[in-house]
Amino acid sequence: MRYFVLATDYDGTLARLGHVEPSVWEAIRRLRESGRKAIMVTGRELEDLQAICPHLDLFERVVAENGALIFRPATKEVQTLSEPPPPEFAARLKALGVAPLSAGHVIVATVKPYETAVLKTINELGLELQVIFNQESVMVLPSGVNKATGLVAALKDLGYSPHNTVAIGDAENDHALLSVCECGVAVGNGVPALKERADWVTRGAEGAAVVELIERVLADELEAANARLGRHNILLGAAPDGREERIPPYGKNLLVAGTSGSGKATVVAGLLERLADAKYQYILIDPEGRFPQLPASVVLGSAQQAPVMQELPPLVKGGRNVVINLAAMPLADRPGFFDPLFSRLMDMRGRTGRPHWIVVDEAHHLTPTNWAKDKVPARLHDIALVTVHPGRVSPTMLQAVDLVLAVGQEPAKTLSEFFGAAGTVAPALEPAVLAPGEALAFWVKERRGPYKLVPTLPRGERQRHRRKYVDGRLPDDRVFVFYGPERKLKLRAYNLTTFLELAAGVDDGTWLYHLRAREYSKWFREGIQDDELAREIERIELKHANDAVASLDAVHKVVQERYSLPLAQTAGS
Repeated sequence: MRYFVLATDYDGTLARLGHVEPSVWEAIRRLRESGRKAIMVTGRELEDLQAICPHLDLFERVVAENGALIFRPATKEVQTLSEPPPPEFAARLKALGVAPLSAGHVIVATVKPYETAVLKTINELGLELQVIFNQESVMVLPSGVNKATGLVAALKDLGYSPHNTVAIGDAENDHALLSVCECGVAVGNGVPALKERADWVTRGAEGAAVVELIERVLADELEAANARLGRHNILLGAAPDGREERIPPYGKNLLVAGTSGSGKATVVAGLLERLADAKYQYILIDPEGRFPQLPASVVLGSAQQAPVMQELPPLVKGGRNVVINLAAMPLADRPGFFDPLFSRLMDMRGRTGRPHWIVVDEAHHLTPTNWAKDKVPARLHDIALVTVHPGRVSPTMLQAVDLVLAVGQEPAKTLSEFFGAAGTVAPALEPAVLAPGEALAFWVKERRGPYKLVPTLPRGERQRHRRKYVDGRLPDDRVFVFYGPERKLKLRAYNLTTFLELAAGVDDGTWLYHLRAREYSKWFREGIQDDELAREIERIELKHANDAVASLDAVHKVVQERYSLPLAQTAGS
């Protein structure tokens, strides 16, 4: 399953004029029977909701007061998520004749056009409050409290992720709710702005819209919305033409293969860093202890001590990324440890959707060719395999691979080995030579490729990589040479620092000669190997082709900002 939780607004979504049709309750029961959970997220005050809604017990949690309060129907517990405004705030509004006026556990609510009086009172009392509109309603809450923050708190309490949640709403105060979830749905009767930003819009209105959504989730995991979910795709790197290559965070499997020392670990570390940035949870099985310091992760095990698996479930429930280090275990014992671990991870994912990604290093050892098919679920997804020997990996695992990244020496041979082991028809493969930091990519099921890809490095590696361009020494064939229009000069820039220093010193004619020939952007692309910066320089070359001072200042500025260099003095300073 992709969606384990349905988060739904109440008024205008579940309910019409406060009433929910029996067919809607029946749909929510079917949702629960499928193993999924329902959470109500509403701007209503809890006591008001309890008076009009007879089936709150169908929801695992109720987020009321627009995110300020969580109610647990099974235990009747109430948890406020913020301090309420001081009593004098509501008293001052009442004295001003604001009516209707209500104060919940945290929220203070009225209707338009009293927002002016509300804002004036907030300013006069010096309070840190925000005003949220919901059609004609005016809600006052502590700053930073909204439906999204309330839902995230409820999901954390239950051990689920927003990435496994689909949300549905109808009004202005549902923007935050829809945006925090993997898929945001607007009802057909929703406000235009919400429908415009939603990933999917129902045909039906109000209660019928919720029934429609539940039926689509149960039928095919709301496949109709997938085309709008590209905003979640994770950056892999850049193709030679500068086009970004991304992979969907759900439904794809990856193989990173290549010779020893070819940079497989760096490619994987960069991918995991970006998954963590996007709050997708990963578990990395690390047999050799090659990933001891991945950011935003907890390491179980070390070179001296085997991992304690009792520590894993609470970490997964808490949303933590985990590296399982097997280096202390004898080599022969690692496959026997991995088998029940993999089954356990599959079971966790089947119940909660997490971990989102499972990465298996040394896959040829942990999932060898004789690895039993019954250990692999019918639909394997969001798995990354890392290996030196794709031909020694379980064919069942290889047949599920969607994307292969071959790195190191003889990448075409690595791809050929994969296709032979997977039993898949290989494309025409010509010998390829990869530059440092490149990979040869092939999308198996789409039959796209092979083509060269420059995987995006992890931040720490990028910083180290950039420093060599700042003050290191480039190879002679990658330096920039200021020779001028008459070729009387031979000023060699071995790095970015000397480039900026020489650029500030050459005459205008020399500077403009290279500018008009587009040699600066070419050098940044080929010598510095920074396509993004090269595109910025190209724009400067076009815009300031006849202005030495403006172009030089602009080049200095973009290089300094991207590489955190001291801003050298330019000709126009």
